[in-house]
Amino acid sequence: MFETAELGQKVSKTDFKKREPALREALLTLQNSLRQSAKYPVIILFAGVDGAGKSETVNLLNEWMDPRWIVTRAFGAPSDETRERPEYWRFWLNLPPKGRIGLLLSAWYSNPLLRRVYGKSSGTEFEKRLEDILDFEKTLADEGALILKFWMHLDKKAQKKRLEAFEADPLLNWRVTQKDWKHWRLYDKFTSTAERIISRTSTGQAPWFIVEGWDHEYRSLRVVEIILETLRMRMNGSAKHSPSETASNEAESSRPKPDNPSSTEEPGAITEHITVLSKLDTSRKLESKAYKKSLAKYQGQLNLLQRKAKEKNVSTILVFEGWDAGGKGGAIRRITSALDAREAQVIPIAAPTDEEKAHHYLWRFWRHLPRAGRITIFDRSWYGRVLVERVERFATEEEWARAYAEINAFERQLVEHGVILLKFWLHISKDEQLRRFKAREETSFKRWKITDEDWRNREKWDDYETAVHAMVERTSTQAAPWVLVEGNDKKFSRVKVLRALCERLESSMK
Repeated sequence: MFETAELGQKVSKTDFKKREPALREALLTLQNSLRQSAKYPVIILFAGVDGAGKSETVNLLNEWMDPRWIVTRAFGAPSDETRERPEYWRFWLNLPPKGRIGLLLSAWYSNPLLRRVYGKSSGTEFEKRLEDILDFEKTLADEGALILKFWMHLDKKAQKKRLEAFEADPLLNWRVTQKDWKHWRLYDKFTSTAERIISRTSTGQAPWFIVEGWDHEYRSLRVVEIILETLRMRMNGSAKHSPSETASNEAESSRPKPDNPSSTEEPGAITEHITVLSKLDTSRKLESKAYKKSLAKYQGQLNLLQRKAKEKNVSTILVFEGWDAGGKGGAIRRITSALDAREAQVIPIAAPTDEEKAHHYLWRFWRHLPRAGRITIFDRSWYGRVLVERVERFATEEEWARAYAEINAFERQLVEHGVILLKFWLHISKDEQLRRFKAREETSFKRWKITDEDWRNREKWDDYETAVHAMVERTSTQAAPWVLVEGNDKKFSRVKVLRALCERLESSMK
């Protein structure tokens, strides 16, 4: 694989200086067009052999373009704060927004590569890490990100010569460490592992480019030319990623089918909404005396369990979704009142801000993940993509259809990191929602809760119920189950939420 980057290719300094002005102008022009359109981010990863010019190339790109619109990040060993969250947390937080270019060094490929070379991961684990990377990059590319990956290469003799040259230069010898020489001695392991990485993860949506790194001029021109060519193709519309082939099939299969096979309506039409929600018994109630007893019991139990979780550095994420006026706020308050306020945070999710719109829709949720031992409660969540954005057509069918897999991958990362994840859908009947809407309008201190949007959403009840059915069907997993809560009686629903949370915490503590 690497023979093509071991040919000793060079560009004279004279030729380089002749070509530099035009290339710089072209880069700036395309960067400005990218920034003005703000349709997608450009993510450029640099990996490769030590001494092959990764950081020098990043510095050159910052020099040739406007650095104000470039996000440059070099990832070292994770900090304590980083280790308390899933591995990809720090990568999500440092992704460039739409219209900007991100230059990333030692990003998500570094750890799998090093662990495999040092014998700290098995072949099976290594392959799984590559699958995680493929899922991550597909998630970004499907949302429009342009991803380029450069492997900067030197053969073993050239690398040794480069390291020795650095050591001999009093201004550069700080760059060479014992670890660099150790990596040189492991050169064959590094290149064989890198070969597997590149062959497995070079895709049409996120291709790898192998660049010979010995000659500064050649290396620089090669990288710049690839970036220019790819950006031009994207802006001309010929390099845009192709939609998921399975999206339309997934969308179709997510719709509940009519019970009556002889129906004369068109194929796929919904004649009767038989869904996971319609099977819930919303008449379930809890008397006041039993409610007070159960509330005290489970709130006390929750407090003790959260203390244990804190001692064991186990984080908890709770997701609350449900109908407008379904009782999410009341259920959340019964949880938070049982906890130390310093250890719990409620994140209310509304329409995304301009900053959030400039990123992938999952970005704003990654940034709120809790540190070890703490609880984060999302009052509405990433499921907006397959609920309100689907029903209100804020997302295309291809976008919300692929989101089920993206969400499952996101939640799998949380659970694999040790996070306790529990998701609640608070369900009420349509008649009960109407009663609560009218009660809010008639109560001065609750009137702010009811809006015109709530009434508009109510008109699309059947569409939302279909979307909820598909959501539960596709994202309720053993690791991250949905708890469907009968919510017509607030006392019953609040106790059910507390009981489910306590049972999950207790089983996880064991």
